[in-house]
Amino acid sequence: MAEIRLQKVIAGSGVASRREAERLIASGRVAVNGKVVNTQGIKVDPDLDRVTVDGELLRQNKASIYLMMNKPRGLLAATSDPQGRKTVFSLLKKQASARGPRRVFNVGRLDFNSEGLLLLTNDGPLTNVLTHPSSGVPRIYRVRVQGMPTEAALRSLSRGVKLEDGMAKVESVKVVKRNRSSTWVQLLVREGRNRLVRRLFEHLRHQVVRLVRVSYGGVELGDLGSGQVRSLTPEEIATLKAWKKKKSDRKGMSA
Repeated sequence: MAEIRLQKVIAGSGVASRREAERLIASGRVAVNGKVVNTQGIKVDPDLDRVTVDGELLRQNKASIYLMMNKPRGLLAATSDPQGRKTVFSLLKKQASARGPRRVFNVGRLDFNSEGLLLLTNDGPLTNVLTHPSSGVPRIYRVRVQGMPTEAALRSLSRGVKLEDGMAKVESVKVVKRNRSSTWVQLLVREGRNRLVRRLFEHLRHQVVRLVRVSYGGVELGDLGSGQVRSLTPEEIATLKAWKKKKSDRKGMSA
């Protein structure tokens, strides 16, 4: 969300009118991210900043948080790691955290050595929909593999192959670029089984060199830099929430 004036944020929470909010600020009763603010006109982002009045957190700071991260390689998509490896939450600053009132969770998996789009939110019901196998939410990956997989081999992924935990298939697969010793492939899958993409190419005897997720549920990574985090736009949030309605509609049809 764009930054707006602090007194408007206070008024929007229902604590006081705009004029009374200005008095609260002037009297030193308002703090932003733990620091008392008594200057009028300061701007804050209610999705990111922690605003308190007399030590009480404003209600709107409890609103749902929706973030996108371009996850680099070498970070674990988890809140902690017994082995002491760095997690994706080390990249979060004031947007959110792994603990506390602005706690968020990663939506689905992205392996330690994988990169790309990772969604983070505190919206539990939406997370359940986006990650549940029955929802069929699409994930698009660009994968660089060693060697030159044949068109026939790639088509077999669309028909389905048998892995150790059952049949798996991709919805679409295409070659993006062929180099001298490797191939870039783009594929769309509708499930989030552990290491699924890597295991599919292992089945074809082609090792994955690089794996980047570029889309999840219709939300695109775009030009977000590696390691960067941003809030989702209202349009992107609506795109993700549409999956809740689709799942609800399917339940109604099968009832």
